[in-house]
Amino acid sequence: MSDRGARIDRQVIHDGRVVHLSLDTVAFPDGRTGTLELVEHPGASAIVPLLDAPGAPDPRVILLRQYRYAGGGYLVEVPAGTRDAPDEDWAACARRELEEETGYRAGRLHHLGDILTTPGFTDERIALFVAWELDRRVSRPDADEYLEPTVMPLRRALAEARTGGIEDAKTLCALFLAEAWLADGAPAVRPGGRDPG
Repeated sequence: MSDRGARIDRQVIHDGRVVHLSLDTVAFPDGRTGTLELVEHPGASAIVPLLDAPGAPDPRVILLRQYRYAGGGYLVEVPAGTRDAPDEDWAACARRELEEETGYRAGRLHHLGDILTTPGFTDERIALFVAWELDRRVSRPDADEYLEPTVMPLRRALAEARTGGIEDAKTLCALFLAEAWLADGAPAVRPGGRDPG
C-alpha cells in the first residue's frame, strides 16, 4: 500500500461545475480505516505576467483586483484559472487564462513550480508560471468574472504581499517564487530551464 492509502468506498455528495465533493472511506497507511471528505478539483494555472524583461531592475507586473464571493469581496490576485479538462496541459491553461483575463498573450512562459492549495480536504493543484514578452490582445473574461487589471512594480507587489495587502495564497506563492527566479538570474542563468512555451 502507498503512503496515501487506498479508497475503499465513495459516496458522492455534490457533482458541481468546478468541484466535486465526496465522502471517501479509506484505508490509512497504518491499516486502519476512516471516512474523509474530499473536494476534487481539475487543477488550475496561475501566472505572474511581466510587462518588462526579466532582467529589468524592477519589472512591472499585471495583477487583478477580482471579486471573490467566498473571500468576502475584492482580492488582489495574479491571473489564474481552472483547466478546461483534467488532462489539459498546464502551460496551455496558463496561456489561455492570461489572455482571457488580461488581454495579453505570452511570448515566453516559465514554470515556477506547483502548489497544493489545501491538501487537508482537496486535491487542487495549481501550476505557477511567469510570463514575459507579452503581446497585447483583447481580454475575454467569463461572464461571472469581475476583474480590474492593475499594473505595479514587482517590489511594490511584494511589499503588499508582506504587509497584508495581498492575501490570496496562489498569488503570494507565485510572487515570491517569481522573485526568487528573477534573483537567480532568470533565463540568463538557466538557459536550459523548463520553458514550455
